[in-house]
Amino acid sequence: MYRTTKLKHCIASSLVLCGLGLLPAVAQTGGSSVAGPGGKSAQSTETTGSGTNAAANKSGLSAMDHHFMKEAAEGGMAEVELGNLASEKASSSEVKHFGERMVQDHTKANDQLKQIASSKGVKLPSEPSHAQMAEKKRLEKLSGTQFDKAYMDAMLKDHKKDVADFQKESQSGKDPDLKSFASQTLPTLQDHLKQAQSVAPNAGQSSLHKPSAAIARK
Repeated sequence: MYRTTKLKHCIASSLVLCGLGLLPAVAQTGGSSVAGPGGKSAQSTETTGSGTNAAANKSGLSAMDHHFMKEAAEGGMAEVELGNLASEKASSSEVKHFGERMVQDHTKANDQLKQIASSKGVKLPSEPSHAQMAEKKRLEKLSGTQFDKAYMDAMLKDHKKDVADFQKESQSGKDPDLKSFASQTLPTLQDHLKQAQSVAPNAGQSSLHKPSAAIARK
């Protein structure tokens, strides 16, 4: 009986010691799966990251070209929406006509960009950016000369940025189709900016405050 009891104690002690010896190994295995460079999770994260990069670059375009297409698409759609707003709400005929031109010219440019994007398998944004949509909502609340001034101020700011972005792409872009698109569209944007600089100073003035033709001739 004594020998049997002693044998049981020895077996139990051995199991406890083996269990204690296994714990570090289990902990080490678990740690490597979370953070180890060869662990499963690290490998999974690396695979996910490379998959995202592959999806972004499957068209073969550079990051700069991708960014330009996104910005141009969002900006072009915003110009059309704000132009439609101006053609409806503007009190000045000059501002109204400027808005109508924005709709016409930017719709044409948007269509050209869509064709390029389709040929390269690039999915463009479906609407303007959040900031541009917020700008539209702000303008929708205005009317009369207040709208005219706010709209033309926005057009000055937007077209200065547009001209700079299209100049950069036309000079430094990697994709020949996008460089050609930027080069061909740039003169129109420069003309938009020139027109905005001409219209903006008078925007927001009522007809009573505008110089008459007789005074202008003097």
